[in-house]
Amino acid sequence: QVQLVESGGGLVQAGGSLRLSCAASGRTIGVYDMGWFRQAPRKEREFVAAVRRIGGGTKYADSVKGRFTISRDGAKNTAYLQMNSLKPEDTAVYYCAARSSSYRALDVGYDVFGQGTQVTVSS
Repeated sequence: QVQLVESGGGLVQAGGSLRLSCAASGRTIGVYDMGWFRQAPRKEREFVAAVRRIGGGTKYADSVKGRFTISRDGAKNTAYLQMNSLKPEDTAVYYCAARSSSYRALDVGYDVFGQGTQVTVSS
């Protein structure tokens, strides 16, 4: 079972940028699709972005398209989420996730989550 640890969260002004990292241990991320989810106060956790283990295909939530970029580095066993043009509504705890299943849809089926990192965007 892979273990995931997020880092890179913090406080940033609207319009700013952050890069989240997800360091994996226990297994190589090469056998997993990797994703990012977020949960804002009093809201359910929602899908943000994901990247396939084979081919590198990606999917983004409509709310972050054109602003966020997901990537993965097998050599470092780490996934990333580059977040640009941040908005106050992006404020949430961001969770890295992994799945070994092969659902066609890239935003479901994740069964391993990290502990989360807080992102706060001030207006």
